[in-house]
Amino acid sequence: MQISEKPKKGTVFSTDYTSWDKSLKILLEKSGLADALKNRKKILLKPNLVEAFKPPITTPVALIGSLVDWLREMAPHCSVMIGEGCGSAQYDTWHVFKQLGYTQLAADKKIDLLDLNEERCIARKNKDYPRFPKIFLPAVLFDCFLLSVPVLKAHSLAEVTLTMKNMMGTAPPEHYQQGGHWKKASFHSRIHAAIFDLNRYRTPDFTILDATVGMPEAHLWGPVCKPAKNKLAAGFDPVAIDAWGATLLDRDWRAIDHIRLADGVLGSGEFTEERC
Repeated sequence: MQISEKPKKGTVFSTDYTSWDKSLKILLEKSGLADALKNRKKILLKPNLVEAFKPPITTPVALIGSLVDWLREMAPHCSVMIGEGCGSAQYDTWHVFKQLGYTQLAADKKIDLLDLNEERCIARKNKDYPRFPKIFLPAVLFDCFLLSVPVLKAHSLAEVTLTMKNMMGTAPPEHYQQGGHWKKASFHSRIHAAIFDLNRYRTPDFTILDATVGMPEAHLWGPVCKPAKNKLAAGFDPVAIDAWGATLLDRDWRAIDHIRLADGVLGSGEFTEERC
């Protein structure tokens, strides 16, 4: 495939991990991301920083640092931001940023950090979306190229937490905590329908999935994959990425409701893997 071609739906680019810099360069050149950014002005990087826990529970700061360097070189006309809204009710996202090295990274790279839990929100409506006929989301999501950087993990309620579930970090606690012990607690009700509807309003434009380690049982605790998966994947199709990640965790994506619901609507679960 020529780098300048637009990848088809269902395409997942993957490579074996050697280093963040080397593996990202190979992966992103093959994917054609630079071409997709030619007419863009703002890029929002959305890692998974659900709690102040070290990788592989959260997205490694070194991965984001290498990604920022690549974007600065290949898309110098774009401003780059990092945004997340943590799930803990005990502390805010600024605490997570500091604990996991993102505050220092932002200072070193001179880029902005956004606590998406605090950002100005706008309402969107669609009566055909049964779980969220009305939703509140940060306005910045609709004024940027949204680049999701999740990690490969299973989840006790949603089966997996990959790029579509990573969007739950954008939901404002003012509307979605609703008295729960977690800042996005209302999403736990009918979670698969909630993830699907959320992504129908706003799904990532591009994803880089950190599958270097992997967590096969849960997203905040439990064992890591042995042996480690040692892979990175990327693509424009969020459904394909999630189906690929679920498969890597030895799960049938068709049995995971939010991926099955999104198949044919937001992308294709029938992925084609392009090895780099």
